[in-house]
Amino acid sequence: MDKNQATGLILISILMIAYFWFFAEEPKIPENGEDTKIEQIDESQIETTRTPEVKEFKNDSTVNQELINQYGAFATVAKGESEITTFNTDKLQISFDTKGGRINSVELKDFETFDGKPITITQQADEEKELIFNTATGPVNLYDLYFELVDAPKRQITAGDTIQFKYVAQIDANKSIEQIYTLSGNQYEVGYAVAFNGFTNEILGDQLTLRWNKKMRKFEKDLEQSRVKATVNYYSETEGMDGLSERSEDDSEQLTEAVKWFSFKQNFFMEAIITDIPMNRAEFSTNIEDLSDDYVKRGTAKVEIAYSEFQNKAAEFKYYFGPNNYKALQKVAPDFEENVYLGWFPISLVNKYVIINVFYVLEKYISNYGVIIIILVLLIKLALSPLSYKSYVSMAKTKVLKPQLDEIKEKHGGDMQKAQADQMELYRKVGVNPLSGCIPLLLQMPILFAMFYFFPSSIELRQEAFLWASDLSTYDSIVNLPFEIPFYGDHVSLFTILMTASTLLITWSQGQVSSVQGPMKNIQYLMPIIFMFVLNSFPAALSFYYLIANLITFGQQTLIRRMIDEDKIIKILEENKKKNANKKTSKFQQRLQEAMKASEEAKKGKSKGKKK
Repeated sequence: MDKNQATGLILISILMIAYFWFFAEEPKIPENGEDTKIEQIDESQIETTRTPEVKEFKNDSTVNQELINQYGAFATVAKGESEITTFNTDKLQISFDTKGGRINSVELKDFETFDGKPITITQQADEEKELIFNTATGPVNLYDLYFELVDAPKRQITAGDTIQFKYVAQIDANKSIEQIYTLSGNQYEVGYAVAFNGFTNEILGDQLTLRWNKKMRKFEKDLEQSRVKATVNYYSETEGMDGLSERSEDDSEQLTEAVKWFSFKQNFFMEAIITDIPMNRAEFSTNIEDLSDDYVKRGTAKVEIAYSEFQNKAAEFKYYFGPNNYKALQKVAPDFEENVYLGWFPISLVNKYVIINVFYVLEKYISNYGVIIIILVLLIKLALSPLSYKSYVSMAKTKVLKPQLDEIKEKHGGDMQKAQADQMELYRKVGVNPLSGCIPLLLQMPILFAMFYFFPSSIELRQEAFLWASDLSTYDSIVNLPFEIPFYGDHVSLFTILMTASTLLITWSQGQVSSVQGPMKNIQYLMPIIFMFVLNSFPAALSFYYLIANLITFGQQTLIRRMIDEDKIIKILEENKKKNANKKTSKFQQRLQEAMKASEEAKKGKSKGKKK
């Protein structure tokens, strides 16, 4: 071996020693002669708290340089892998994504769609969600960053249990973003908090912007009715609960006052965010543009929240994913139960304080909702029976006076003013108030209309079958038509037909004791036909309620008719006529006669003017 070869071997040896010294991994030596096979550990079984490691960031990568340009100080958490973790409570199956540390999907366990599929009220494919904060390199969306799940002890939460866990984006050793979630075993509410820890100059401006665009999926059979019931509602302390028009296919609103909650509300289900922190400069809108039949409506929301609420402390919110149950919603937030629309004032008062309470009491003891509706009708009719009796007696009095009223008309011929004056005088003498038959009916109207709003909004009736109706919360159909009838639909509701027939029967029965004659008597038969068209696509429960109410009313009228002795009524009226013969006309009747006289003179004046 010559000198050059020896020198080469020495240099190669030195290089190899240096390589293994600086670059080779230190081998892991198994203890006690164990096999060196590495076992996979299920992280879901680890219950200890872990702190996410700070990720090393290299500037020499083209992709990373792009991230630096876009995300600045937050580039270290702008790249990663999306991992889904699913939790189960008694009410929800809810999954979370490490990308954004956000809710990925929410399934309601106790409910199904009209065709038997799970109700997934939230899924990322249907939403665009942003929580924007400003940086030196531009706006950054919190939900574009990657987080790591920590503090998640278990995945199954039962009644009585509550867990809390975090999604953390660790920027460096002293800076992090935390999203904290709280799940309870038997709640539809999900606690949510966000904190920005340790930041000084990285975040610019004093506001964060929350944008939330959501396509609301179709869960019910009737797409048209589902769209009519879908909207965005909101609550402010100054104005209370309000919302966009349900019936509008394109509506929007910009608010000057701060809101405390807003909801994407459908007929029976809702997703909402609630907080005590003011959400300012709120903008809401709804539309159906470019939506397929799988969706009922698109809702959008934009609010601004002060950054100081998040700075080195947790800004607290909560989500609601669940059914529109009036009693349950009362416990969620101020005026939150108003998401269930129960009619305008005073109709809503009847529903809130009478109908709902009676309904829930019956529900505790009776499982069949058809039977509950029948009992509800009986209770209401029993409570209103004195008014019904008064109304019927008043019509009977009017009927026995009909011969005398006809004589007055013949006496004055076409002079309506004198005929009406004599009629009023006759009513005064016999002691009959012509309006007394209408007043009891008017007092019953709030309850009649209350049902019009109560049944379409009652989730308790959803997918509850009765007789031939498979779902009392939507229309029953005995025939599906191959075409659509204008203002009627493409199906035939048997409950609506029976209700119409019973209404015609009631109208005929009342006509037997009514003094109404001529065209007006025939027009009253037209109204039930109109309602048949209107109610054909309304919930079967509503038509069934009106059907039972009509049958009971017909029975009441038949019973009252047998109780009333018309000869006795005539005798009483004649006695009143003798007693009131010299009685002065009351001030009210005088004003009424003067008003009638003025009206008749005005008509005559107009007719003379036309002749000229």
